[in-house]
Amino acid sequence: MDLDEKYDLITRGIVEVITASELRKLLENVDKPKAYIGFEPSGLVHVGWLIWMNKVRDFIKAGVDMYVLEATWHAYINDKLGGNMDLIRTAAKFVKKVMEAYGIDVSPIKFVDAEDLVSDKKYWELVIKSAKNVSLARVKRALTIMGRRAGEAESDASKIIYPLMQVVDIMYLDLDIALGGTDQRKAHMLQRDIAEKMGLKKAIAVHTPLLVSLSGPEKKMSEELEVDDYLSEVKMSKSKPETAIFVHDSPEEIELKIARAYCPPREVELNPVIQLVKYVLFSRKFTLRIERSMKYGGDLEVNSFSELEKMYEEGAVHPQDLKRSVAKALAEHLKPIRIFIESDQEARELLWKLNRAKITR
Repeated sequence: MDLDEKYDLITRGIVEVITASELRKLLENVDKPKAYIGFEPSGLVHVGWLIWMNKVRDFIKAGVDMYVLEATWHAYINDKLGGNMDLIRTAAKFVKKVMEAYGIDVSPIKFVDAEDLVSDKKYWELVIKSAKNVSLARVKRALTIMGRRAGEAESDASKIIYPLMQVVDIMYLDLDIALGGTDQRKAHMLQRDIAEKMGLKKAIAVHTPLLVSLSGPEKKMSEELEVDDYLSEVKMSKSKPETAIFVHDSPEEIELKIARAYCPPREVELNPVIQLVKYVLFSRKFTLRIERSMKYGGDLEVNSFSELEKMYEEGAVHPQDLKRSVAKALAEHLKPIRIFIESDQEARELLWKLNRAKITR
């Protein structure tokens, strides 16, 4: 695979890469670059997580040495699953099972447990040195990476440690590339700034899109919010299960949730149903079959997102027809995951344990 093919694999379907020139230089000079993505084990898995899982697949195919950080202590700091570390570990195991169910070869992936990192004094040495190279105000501004506002650190000082830990995760593992959603942009920029001051490697940041909540953007963009912070606030979240589609949802549940979803006619921007088509269904070779009434010209077969986008903006596809078609296609897309979870005893037990906990944050 030549350099251009590797670059295209790594960057397809992403929002931005910081920076493109650094990424090309890395691919030219390093045979097997090291990249990672970290996730908070925080409960069930919704379809938005399939976006980064697809990118992990692309990175591996491009010859990247891939690390996946199970951010258990980060989840604890962020009050996930009620701070119950047993449940947090359970959620971490479930995510790995979902990756397998989604057809990702996990054998070449290096899974790293944050508990192993925090047991090393060298890790905390880097945390302290990083803290010496950044202001408190800058760290507090980065709290949005964990879905928090700056003021929330006033009552729980552990929140301040979180962004610094995320910076040090990258440094400690000596990574070349940091993969994450646009909501992680501030953490990656913080790492680049601190690393430069410390004379360490600045990670190249590769950012994927976020799926908006099925209820749509319930709040408008304000001047006080940066774009990445706004998208983080309106993204699909497991803490609101009625506005998220989980990878194990039944076809009936998927149909019901999408039927209720925000989907204004002719609007594609921040339209969750349109985003499901763009970021999930068309992540692979795919044809969307849309059943329309004769009033709209009969059934359609759409082979690209750009084709669908144009027709929807022109009003050639009615929202209800789109919803029915997407629900059916998404249920089929998720079928292998449902079958895997139902047939794998460990996956069933992990899901049962997480469902029984009934903790959504």
